[in-house]
Amino acid sequence: MTCPAPLFRRRETTPVRCGDVLIGGNAPVSIQTMTKCDTRDVKATVKEIRQATALGAQIVRVAVVDKEAAQAIGVIRDRVLCPVVADIHFDYELALLSLDAGADKIRVNPGNLGGKEPLLKVAERARSTGAAIRLGINSGSLEKDILASYGSPTPEAMVESARRHLTYLEDCGIDSIVISLKSSRVKDTVNAYRLMAEHTKWPFHIGITEAGPGTSGIVKSAAGIGALIALGIGDTVRVSLTGPSYKEVEVAKRILQSMESRFFGPDIISCPTCGRTQVDVVSIANQVSHGLRGLSAPLKVAVMGCPVNGPGEAREADIGVACGRDGGILFSRGKVLGRVASDEIVPALVKLAQEYAKSPEGIK
Repeated sequence: MTCPAPLFRRRETTPVRCGDVLIGGNAPVSIQTMTKCDTRDVKATVKEIRQATALGAQIVRVAVVDKEAAQAIGVIRDRVLCPVVADIHFDYELALLSLDAGADKIRVNPGNLGGKEPLLKVAERARSTGAAIRLGINSGSLEKDILASYGSPTPEAMVESARRHLTYLEDCGIDSIVISLKSSRVKDTVNAYRLMAEHTKWPFHIGITEAGPGTSGIVKSAAGIGALIALGIGDTVRVSLTGPSYKEVEVAKRILQSMESRFFGPDIISCPTCGRTQVDVVSIANQVSHGLRGLSAPLKVAVMGCPVNGPGEAREADIGVACGRDGGILFSRGKVLGRVASDEIVPALVKLAQEYAKSPEGIK
């Protein structure tokens, strides 16, 4: 049985460079996060950015609240290995200062920047410094006339705002544009991007804004980002969680890997357990996951709690183990390879994964 074709291929986009990272075109979907600390605290900001990039972030955004924060970007940029994006609200002059300080991309919110002229001043400065510009449309800050026309921040209202400001930029010959249309509502976000995709080939920065804390924020982000990726929409992604930036990176990686958009290492699949389970599957799965850290091969590794049905239920896994009271059965793509004792389940599966990574044709 073959997998169904995607709803449609990833949309064609005009690539935009942000520092040394390409957004759109044939480039992989890049992962972003945003620092949570005060940008004026250079030491803390650099530490947070380094932590995020060590985990897989390729672009990091910082809040610019005043002149001191804008000027700090230059020092921060010299101490990190990723592009730095300046996040601007209300004061376009802070955008100019950030660009002069070396920001690789500027994110502006057209709904509160002050209109056409401030936007064009920022865009012209970005062009002169070689930086990209993101039109960051948020449902919570649309222009008053658009809200009056639509009655609420609908997807159509968000798209009208984006098209209005995109026209300003394109009429002046501005390029290197990235667009986002974010709402805290998953359906509105998805529909806004789908509508906007009909009107432009500039790459999209995707995510669910103000997704929330913990499990709630993760689920909402996965639902929205996953839906967009399935539609072929999305060139760079940020998971917006009420929590540390490193968690945003971890969740983004998991979403992209689950959608088979990018691969960062083995994918652990495990059964949900039931009354037939005779071992601590949760502990075994966690130990296997820990043992496979650092392995970059895109393997699918199964940890099943039933020695009878495990190999069949996880037939699509590259390798796996079906656990029972007296040990486990190792298998590869549904084929039984042999038995192992209970205390050898984890080391045997980790070793098998390492062998498979070297010989992706399969284990003999």
